Amino acid sequence: MIQVKDLRKKYSGNETLHGLNFSINKGEIVGFLGPNGAGKTTTMRIITGYLPPSSGSVKIAGYDVVNESLHARKHIGYLPEHVPLYLD
Repeated sequence: MIQVKDLRKKYSGNETLHGLNFSINKGEIVGFLGPNGAGKTTTMRIITGYLPPSSGSVKIAGYDVVNESLHARKHIGYLPEHVPLYLD
């Protein structure tokens, strides 16, 4: 259902993600753990189509999140820690 292959992200020349690879099958429940600065938020932003990768690929239900983002986003739900809504 989710396939991440050789995912890389650079910010100002610094590589945050260094060739990340994993897959999650339909029905699996997983945790995404790591220390501060490990790239968890960056990875989630790329998976959800909010941020483009520098290289590599992410597929959701077989759809590429960069080239087929509307189809991919129909298959995911994501609630970030800080919701981008007005405080009122």
